[in-house]
Amino acid sequence: MMQTHDPEGALPFSRPLVVASVGDNGLRLNLEASAEECAALAELDGLDAIRKLAVEADVIRRGRDRLLVRGRVKAIVAQICVVTLEPFDTAVDEPFEVEFAPQSEAEEAYAKAMADIEAARDKAAALAEQPDPPDPIIDGKVDIGALAAEFLALGLDPYPRKPGVEFGSLTEDAGEPLPKPFAALAKLKKD
Repeated sequence: MMQTHDPEGALPFSRPLVVASVGDNGLRLNLEASAEECAALAELDGLDAIRKLAVEADVIRRGRDRLLVRGRVKAIVAQICVVTLEPFDTAVDEPFEVEFAPQSEAEEAYAKAMADIEAARDKAAALAEQPDPPDPIIDGKVDIGALAAEFLALGLDPYPRKPGVEFGSLTEDAGEPLPKPFAALAKLKKD
C-alpha cells in the first residue's frame, strides 16, 4: 500500500514519526484522533461521524534503514444503513502490518512487483501470490496517522446495515404481491 506524500500536512490524521528516533528496542505508540481530526476523516470517508479513533502500534527496526509497523486501528463510526437510511454506530477493529523502506528501495520493489504481475500468464494468481512491497520512508519519516486512516477506510463495511435489519421483500412490507417486472410493458403492448 504505497503511502502518499503530503508536504502541506493536509491529511486529516497525521502523526509523522522520525525513523531515526526509533531505537533498537523499537517503540510502542498509542495515538488518538482529536474531535476535529475525526470530523475531517469522517467527511473524507463519507461517514456520518467518527466518534472515536485510536491506534495501537509497535514500531520495530528491520536493519538500519527499514521499519515494521504492526498494530490495530479501533474506531466507533456512524454509518448510514443501506436498508433504512438511518445512522447507526458500529465498531471497527482493523489490524495492520506494513513494512517501510527508503523511498528508492520501496519504489524499486513496487516496480518489480508490477512487472512480475504484468509478465505472469495468470495475472490474478500472480497478484494474489505477490507479497506487498514496502511503503516508502519519505524525508526520513513515516506517518502512522495516515497509515491508520488508510486501514480504517479498509475496515469499513461498504454496505452497512443496522444490527437486526435485513433486506425484506416489498411483498412483506406492503402486504400486496409485487407486480411482475414486465407487466406494465405487457399492458402497454395490449393497449
